[in-house]
Amino acid sequence: MNDIHVDVLIIGAGPSGCVAASHLHNQGKKIKVVEKNTFPRFVIGESLLPRCMDHFEEVGLLDVLKDFGFEKKYGARFLSGDIVCNFDFSKKHTKGWDWTWQVTRADFDNVLATELIRRGVDLSFGQEVVDVVFDDDGTSVTSIKDDNGALYKVHAKHIIDSSGYGRVLPRLLGLDKASNIPEHSSIFAHVKDVKRPEGVEGTLITFDVLDTDTWFWVIPFSNGDTSIGFVGKTEFIESFKGDTSERLKAMLKHSSYYYERFKGLDFKFPPICIKNYSKSVKQLYGKGYALTGNSAEFLDPVFSSGVTFATESALMASKLITKELNGEVVDWEEEYTGYIMKGVNVFASYVKEWYTGNLQTLFFHRPENPEIKRQICAVLAGYVWDETNPFVKKHDKLVKNLAYLIKMEVQQKANS
Repeated sequence: MNDIHVDVLIIGAGPSGCVAASHLHNQGKKIKVVEKNTFPRFVIGESLLPRCMDHFEEVGLLDVLKDFGFEKKYGARFLSGDIVCNFDFSKKHTKGWDWTWQVTRADFDNVLATELIRRGVDLSFGQEVVDVVFDDDGTSVTSIKDDNGALYKVHAKHIIDSSGYGRVLPRLLGLDKASNIPEHSSIFAHVKDVKRPEGVEGTLITFDVLDTDTWFWVIPFSNGDTSIGFVGKTEFIESFKGDTSERLKAMLKHSSYYYERFKGLDFKFPPICIKNYSKSVKQLYGKGYALTGNSAEFLDPVFSSGVTFATESALMASKLITKELNGEVVDWEEEYTGYIMKGVNVFASYVKEWYTGNLQTLFFHRPENPEIKRQICAVLAGYVWDETNPFVKKHDKLVKNLAYLIKMEVQQKANS
């Protein structure tokens, strides 16, 4: 294959790569998208947030997704014993989308990629990035091995790394660093949900909270399958013996709410275990490249933020690259890192306070405070850049302080 010359090389054709590609294509830029896998393929990250609907709409990908018929997600519920905490996305502080989807990612990603190909985007599957060399001006030459094992080179003015868990540029450029999020692992699979209740109960995404560190997710899909999985400290996940199927079946007994629904069902694939999944990087951009989505930061699945950060960062990176290609000056530190990290830091605070138990104290305290719940709901919907929301603006203090007050109140009542 001859060398290819483009404005932008995009690595990865998941939601992040497709949003970036769609924006750049709409702006008339010459792009090349390379994807190591062949679609459709399984990937985790199946529950979306309303915020990412803005991104799909802006780049013209929303209608094709609507046509597929994914399960609509109107909120999320958290269970702790006999206490249920429901969050309704229509009752949130920040204006925005009141719903999103629960998706089989194999189908979801394939719909996006197929639409881009239909529009004429140069997108190739089975392409593995093996090396990249940057010049001082930020232009690059990327060596790629195609699905026949042949090597070719892509010359690009910019690279967007949307490779997700592949983390291509962090790996090649030595950008990985340890995450500040506590070390947890997950084990998960899909089942044909033959015991699914009729009506709304059968469609709800639920987090069954077993203790401060351990929870069980249930994500029903429109095709009758359901994603189930446990998250816990790595030593807890590893304490169960046997293969992954035996371990997940044994762990199901810990969910009193869901055990009867899922016991005895066969897994549609051998359960997958991911250890110490939180990731971070030394920097989100460099001369000639930007990292988006999971190739940059991955926090934790508890609030389903992965795809939203992927599409938010992809859209922002593609907009800034468009400005540079059009001859405008971009302050990447402020306009990209500064912006993205504001949202990452908000969610990171919530993840940390979840595992300290402080956020769980707020969720399950009764009676509920409707205004506080509206403000937290906006965060859970992905609107983490709205500083009119006190739970965004004071994210590093408010949850902790309110949890302390609640605990003091409970203690005083117990002593009286």
